[in-house]
Amino acid sequence: MPQRNRFILVTGGARSGKSRFAVGLAKRLGRRIVYLATGAATDDEMCSRIARHRIQRPRAWRTIESPDDPARAIARLRGSIDGLLMDCLTLHVSTLLMRGDTDRAIERRVRRLCEVIHSTRCPVILVTNEVGTGVVPASALGRRFRDIAGVANQIAAGVADEVYLLVAGIPLQIKTRGE
Repeated sequence: MPQRNRFILVTGGARSGKSRFAVGLAKRLGRRIVYLATGAATDDEMCSRIARHRIQRPRAWRTIESPDDPARAIARLRGSIDGLLMDCLTLHVSTLLMRGDTDRAIERRVRRLCEVIHSTRCPVILVTNEVGTGVVPASALGRRFRDIAGVANQIAAGVADEVYLLVAGIPLQIKTRGE
């Protein structure tokens, strides 16, 4: 029997341990986990990252790749699952930005994603990158990405039941249900 819905957001900087932490949380939910990947293997470096992530998660987990529309992929899930892990929101935002979506359209898609997450019948763990603590990007596109990813993170954190911030591999719970 699936567990009740719970929305957990896991954020942190690059290489902070957020994906490893999220996998650990998902393992505690049960055996029937769906891993929703938003990254696309567009170059050798990204292929290596994807391979590292695959090694971290159990082979029994079902993987769905949906860089363009994870909300639709989640809404289409059928059958009984114990939990869903989506990695990651910032890659999804990047995909939308690079295909030419406006900031407003990206915000709408993130809000829709959060609505779909709340409508699921199982716990959902969403991984995202904290983008506001680094250097100011040198290009206009980089600054736009930082800004819209920051807004997306605020939207998700605002509706999540729990939020964890990873710093140097250490998880800090910064929000609990009802806050």
